[in-house]
Amino acid sequence: MQRLLFPPLKALVGSPCLRLLVPRAAPRTQCGWSCGIRHSLRPGQYSTISEVTLQSGRGTVSLPSKAAERVVGRWLLVCSGTVAGAVILGGVTRLTESGLSMVDWHLIKEMKPPTSQEEWETEFQKYQQFPEFKILNHDMTLAEFKFIWYMEYSHRMWGRLVGLAYILPAAYFWRKGWLSRGMKGRVLALCGLVCFQGLLGWYMVKSGLEEKPDSHDIPRVSQYRLAAHLGSALVLYCASLWTSLSLLLPQHKLPETRQLLWLRRCAHGTAGLVFLTALSGAFVAGLDAGLVYNSFPKMGESWVPEDLFTFSPVLKNVFENPTMVQFDHRILGITSVTAVTVLYFLSRRISLPRRTKMAAATLLALAYTQDSVLFNFFFIGDLDKGITKIK
Repeated sequence: MQRLLFPPLKALVGSPCLRLLVPRAAPRTQCGWSCGIRHSLRPGQYSTISEVTLQSGRGTVSLPSKAAERVVGRWLLVCSGTVAGAVILGGVTRLTESGLSMVDWHLIKEMKPPTSQEEWETEFQKYQQFPEFKILNHDMTLAEFKFIWYMEYSHRMWGRLVGLAYILPAAYFWRKGWLSRGMKGRVLALCGLVCFQGLLGWYMVKSGLEEKPDSHDIPRVSQYRLAAHLGSALVLYCASLWTSLSLLLPQHKLPETRQLLWLRRCAHGTAGLVFLTALSGAFVAGLDAGLVYNSFPKMGESWVPEDLFTFSPVLKNVFENPTMVQFDHRILGITSVTAVTVLYFLSRRISLPRRTKMAAATLLALAYTQDSVLFNFFFIGDLDKGITKIK
């Protein structure tokens, strides 16, 4: 193969690019030139090899398609991990009620935290001008403020790290020609979603900084914006992970049977249910609806609480009534666990690759682990209520 290729390559040394038709069945060889086949071809098909740039008598080569796909796949896998970390850190920020401690947003300026006592005092004074301090934290000390400030600061800095993890390698891979035409569209969409996610985060925080003269309720961010912020993060995570695994793992070609079709539909439905359950959890967090009833399976003394439809119009209860929001979240959670269980048993009845069966078993284990954690939370709530009655 080298003897066939080298004479024409040497003859065209002055040309900026080479276009050679190479059979797909021919083995790849290390010829010191750019021989990157970008698309997987069927046996007998031909591919055009191009973009061989010559610098100082040597060719700078782009990676073969499979090697480039592995690099891009690993990059997106790391990116999905950083998004998962951001979601977890955002949850911790929410639990520590730290999200409103930073009252302004600057892309570069806020990357440097306060260092002197004077700078901390200035930052604290800015926080004191907003409703959370006036209504909820009016007796907060500077040391306590530093804790919640650093929690929010770490969440924002991690968000910037996520943005850099997407945008910088994407620009590098694009310039190197390691992205196929279809992958360029996906990468652009992912980078755009990262930028949108950052802007949406600040839009959410602004809702908790607004003055509401007619309300003496605890200042909190809009549950609608919180759900949008979480939902877009989940979409970014799933899209990155799906694209990564599609590049790294070989596809198994299975016969299209009726059982496989039902399994695929069940998987899609289960994914949708889990996503809706997560969004309803954002509404629970935004309204502090988890504090309304802390018993399970009943809500208080009844299965269906009486105050489900106290708001008017009726649809408003679904998004703004804490009782209804918690009730919906419970129903969606139970339905999701049931769907995961059905999906697992369906997968056991079909001849599937070992990797797919392991994924179904892992999903089942995670679902019941999540369920047991929530059960323990409600058990502690019931125990605390019983101790209070005894006292």
